[in-house]
Formats: sequence, structure tokens, C-alpha cells
Amino acid sequence: MSAEKILAHFHEQAMFCDEYGSPFTAQLIERMGADLAAGGPVADLIGAWPTNPRADALSLRLTGALHAAALTARDSALAALYPPATPLWRMQDIWPLARAFLSREGDWVRDFIRSPPQTNETRRAIALLAGFLAFAKHWSGPIDMLELGASAGLNLNWDRFAYRTKTWSWGADSPVTIDTDWRGPAPPAEVSLNVRGRAACDLNPLDISDPAQLLQLQSYIWPDQADRLARFAGAVSLARAQNVKVERADAADWLAEKLRHRATDAATMIYHSVFLFYPPRAAREAIIAAVEQAGAGATPQAPLAWVRLEPEALLDGARDSQRFVADITAWPGGERRVLAYTDGHVRAVEAV
Repeated sequence: MSAEKILAHFHEQAMFCDEYGSPFTAQLIERMGADLAAGGPVADLIGAWPTNPRADALSLRLTGALHAAALTARDSALAALYPPATPLWRMQDIWPLARAFLSREGDWVRDFIRSPPQTNETRRAIALLAGFLAFAKHWSGPIDMLELGASAGLNLNWDRFAYRTKTWSWGADSPVTIDTDWRGPAPPAEVSLNVRGRAACDLNPLDISDPAQLLQLQSYIWPDQADRLARFAGAVSLARAQNVKVERADAADWLAEKLRHRATDAATMIYHSVFLFYPPRAAREAIIAAVEQAGAGATPQAPLAWVRLEPEALLDGARDSQRFVADITAWPGGERRVLAYTDGHVRAVEAV
């Protein structure tokens, strides 16, 4: 891949990070981009990156490696200057240490950045909850939950989170509190859900009982975003207490098998967040076909629902849109209902 395309990716990602409330990560990526252009250690690490840097989130792989080094005190001087250890951080102090680490620990960094970023954003659950509650308003029976692209499985415990906004709330006190700027009509927060079973798959699930995999997951949370780090810590403790498991499987094959054997005495709820654009087109089409086929056989005694939080560009063909749309499709009937629009971190929700 040409240096120009890598630099363009770094520039774009820095803007995204700044827009999403992480000036630390934005400035760090800017410094790395300048070092790449100058032929420094960053160029030695990724200057010959063979595939699409944007699709690979290349800049975030590098920031993740540096965050991991700070979290583990692999570089104690760097760890001391990183947030939250130094809330009033200064990039002019941090970058020389970060650059030296990238040069000194090149082999370790190369090994770290082989894996794509995973974040398992628990805040996305509040957008999904709008769909779950909309379904439960008309269904009080048991529900079997199926999550696609579940990463480490933190959002399998969505019904054990506490949701708190200025206009509505749902759920008891929890180690995980999900908040956002909710605008527009509230979901039917008075209803409860009877979750009978839950299962999940991911092509590359992360095991939070493995310290190395837990570190990988945590390192991709931007270090100056204390609220995200706190939600992550709470979600990990909850997942460990519930012994959460995610099956390693291709989503299309896994879902087809689950739907073939779904219960006839309960509702089945398929859900996912920021997942559907990762599988190849053939796999995505197979997922859609499996859901629609199962929906055609749904009955009032065993309904099917599909709740999604995905890019509007993917679901509705709005190619220039940066928004994400939360929707639900339920069978019998197969009627799709758009519930809300938000962004990838669900900082604010515009309910429909």
C-alpha cells in the first residue's frame, strides 16, 4: 500500500478521534503520521503495510499497542504520562517516549498489530434495548437471544446493565451503567423482558479469562475516555460472574443452525451491533436469507425478531451518511421499524 494512502488514513482517523471526544488519540495519530512521513520508526513498522490501512484500522492498531504498553507498564515512563495517570497530559511530553518505544520494541509492536482492533462497546446496548423493549411491549413470553459478532460477549449481559438517561431509565443497579443523550420519544421502559436463553458467536472471540486477550480488548479503548474504561471494567466483572461464553464460528453457518433448531415455545431474538459490514458479501447475504427463511416460518407462539445497530450506509444505502441506525424487524409479518439514529459510540440518540 502506498505511503500516501496510509497517511490519508491516519489523517482521517485523527479527525474521527477528535470528533468522537478523544483529543489524546487524535494527537497521537497525528504525531505518528508525521513520523511516518519523515521515515521514522512508524515508517519502519508499517511503511510496507500490504493491505488497506483504513479497512485494517491501522492507526488504531498502533495506538492500541502503545496503550497496552502503558497499561502493563511495559514502559513505566510512558505509563506515568498517559491518562488517567496524568489527567493534564501533554503530547509534547508523551510523543518522544512513545516514538522511542516504537523504535526499541519493534518486534513486540509488530506482533501486537497483527490482530484487528476489537472494542465490544457496551454503550451500544442502549440503542439495542429500544428494539428489545419495543418487542416486549407485545410479547411477555420467554425469549432466546442470539448475538452475532459478540467479540468477548460483554453485551450478552445487556439485561443486567443499568440504563439511565435524563428522560427514562430501565434496569436495576449494576456494575455497568449505560447513559447517553437521548432525544425524542422514550422506549416503553415500563415493560420487562423474560430472557430464557442466550448464545453468541464470533469469528475471533476474545477470552476475558486470558490476561493477554483482556489486555488487547482494553487497549483499544481510548485512554482519555474514563467513562468507557469504567463501563468496560464493570462489564468484564459482570461477564466473569456470569461465566459468559462466545462460540468461535462463522456467523452465517452458526445462525442457520441455531434457527433450524429454534424453540417452538418461545420467541427468538437475533441481534448485533456494528457487525454486519465485516462479513464478506456472500456471508452477509446468507445471514439475511437465513433470518428471512426463519421469519417466514414464525408463528404467534414462536415469533422471531431481528434487532440491529448498523451503519445507515449499509442498511439503507445512504452512501455518504455517517449515522448508525437502530431498527427491528419482527415476524410473523416481517415489518421493519426504524427506532433511532446515533453514532458508533452512541454518544447521543435521536429516537424516531
